[in-house]
Amino acid sequence: MQTGRASKTALGVAIRRAAHQLMDHPPVLDDPLAVRLVGPGFRRQMKRATHPVAGDFRAFMAVRSRYVEDRLAEAVRNGVEQYVILGAGLDTFAYRNPFPSLRVFEVDLPAMQAWKRKMLGEAGIALPDSLTFVPMDFERQVLAEGLVEAGFDHSLPAFFGWMGVVPYLTLTAFRATLESIVQMPKGSGVSFDYALDPETLGPVGRTAFDVLSSRVAAIGEPFRLFFTADELEAELLRAGFHRIEQRDSEQLNEMYFKDRADGLRLSGLGLGMLATAWVLG
Repeated sequence: MQTGRASKTALGVAIRRAAHQLMDHPPVLDDPLAVRLVGPGFRRQMKRATHPVAGDFRAFMAVRSRYVEDRLAEAVRNGVEQYVILGAGLDTFAYRNPFPSLRVFEVDLPAMQAWKRKMLGEAGIALPDSLTFVPMDFERQVLAEGLVEAGFDHSLPAFFGWMGVVPYLTLTAFRATLESIVQMPKGSGVSFDYALDPETLGPVGRTAFDVLSSRVAAIGEPFRLFFTADELEAELLRAGFHRIEQRDSEQLNEMYFKDRADGLRLSGLGLGMLATAWVLG
């Protein structure tokens, strides 16, 4: 995403989450605000997102949020009362937050946040008192400093959701963000998705990657960062995390798509993985 403007990929993700509510029953991610937030102004994009061949993308966008929110719920059960959404985009968790004691911090570029607030207003979705917007750029600012200015308490554990961001970062920015999170108190954690190294993909997966990569590059938001599962684990251990969990498409299908009557599931292309790491301190 380029500084100074809203993200087209964030809109695409939001449209697919909304399409999931309309097309896939029962939804993997129950998000009653998704369709309202997108509104009626993107009928052409919604038509593409609801097409049967778009099911794999709908499934991934839905399960990514569901997985992260399930890990958040685990953290809340263990006493966490701060949730930071890094690169929040058009995520709707803060507006359907089921945890009364949980403060939510949405971190994103100022242009993205201004656009989101406009869309929320047009959709009639109120800003909850538990939400704080944190304007910042991962490539230019230190996460810890931006959060302090927003009233975040670094003496208390927190959980971080980091969806749809890592593939667009430099390795330096990725490591700097991990280093900020790992300094949090015991019980803190982070969940995120990452792109697999295209050199490790099979022929069909590589073709799908090349198509997607060309599309995001064409709108000025190119992929830049890739890992193998071993490389990602090494990065997390290097940063100082423990209790590392990674989930591929097969494992996510077993967790969230088993025995569905509509056949919705992740394909075997293997373009991305989900990971969670905890601070044991």
